[in-house]
Amino acid sequence: MELSATGEPVVVHEDTQVEVGIYLRPGTLTLTRDGEDFEVHHALVQFASVDETPWAAQEVKFSAKRGDGKTVGLTVELLNDAFDGPRTSVPDAVWEVVALAATSAGDVGITYGAPGRS
Repeated sequence: MELSATGEPVVVHEDTQVEVGIYLRPGTLTLTRDGEDFEVHHALVQFASVDETPWAAQEVKFSAKRGDGKTVGLTVELLNDAFDGPRTSVPDAVWEVVALAATSAGDVGITYGAPGRS
C-alpha cells in the first residue's frame, strides 16, 4: 500500500468531543425503562468542551440486554434542555458510570510516544 500525506493537523478547540467507552461487569448495573429491566454491559460516554471551557459529559450510550437476551441500545442525555447544567432526572448510578469513564480515560496507563524517524 502506498500512502502519502501533506499538511500539519490542528485540533479544533471551539467544540471538541471525546468518547470514552467502558465495559461494566455483568450484573453490576440495571437500567429500568417503562417497567422493563436492561442489564448494562457497555457504556460510551461523550464528553465535550466548547470554546475551551471545562469538559462536561453530554450523554451516555449504553449497550444492554433485555430479559429475553436481545441486545439493545439506550441513550441517556445528561445536560438539561438549556445545555447549561446537568439534567436533574438522571439517576446517581448513571453519574457513577460517567465518573468511571472520566477517571479510566487517564488511569488505564496508556502512554504514547511517536515512533522514531530513521
